[in-house]
Amino acid sequence: MLGGDPAPTAERLMRSRYTAFVVGDVRHLVASWHPGTRPDDLTLDPVLRWTGLEIVQARDGGPDDARGTVEFRATWRRGSERGELHERSRFVRRSGGWWYVDGLVITS
Repeated sequence: MLGGDPAPTAERLMRSRYTAFVVGDVRHLVASWHPGTRPDDLTLDPVLRWTGLEIVQARDGGPDDARGTVEFRATWRRGSERGELHERSRFVRRSGGWWYVDGLVITS
């Protein structure tokens, strides 16, 4: 987890990853991304600002689970442009910690 102990749940890892996007902590994003799906290079848009997070639903992903999903909505702005990312993220727990695997963007 961002600056502390490993996240005990998939939802907590999701929240710490959102915070990492907000503050531009690429190191945490890379470290919490499953090595099998992590990109070789991660560059954040320096103009994009994340402005809010809503957890829609968390399934499984508890301290005793091996897998979990977290559906969320995150709002952003880039200059005068505004938007929302709606995603269902998949997580796995390995070696005592949670990893982000990938996400399915949900379009309305």
